[in-house]
Amino acid sequence: MPPVVPPFLIGLIAAPLAKRIAKPLMRGLVKTSVSLVMEVKRAASEANEGIHDFAAEVTAEMIAVQMARDARVRSDGETKHDHDPEGDADAAPHGEHGAKHSAKPRAAAIAAKGN
Repeated sequence: MPPVVPPFLIGLIAAPLAKRIAKPLMRGLVKTSVSLVMEVKRAASEANEGIHDFAAEVTAEMIAVQMARDARVRSDGETKHDHDPEGDADAAPHGEHGAKHSAKPRAAAIAAKGN
């Protein structure tokens, strides 16, 4: 008959060994998990920054296009859309009493388009 070793003696011997093995294993697991989470956060932050940069570039381009269009409207005086194709028989011609369309309604229309 083989010698009987009580289970608590196996536990007393195995506990320190398990502690020596499990502690570094758990430390490595936690360290890897934390570094992985930090890497994901960094990547998400870079992606967010890229999206904001892209949105800023698009906004700047849109503002530049709108400013160029507004400058063109100011330099042309009237746009093709401002002309009345049928003409007003009662309205004064451009040369008599000033321009047919005043600048204030045109500016208001441009401002309304922007909003």
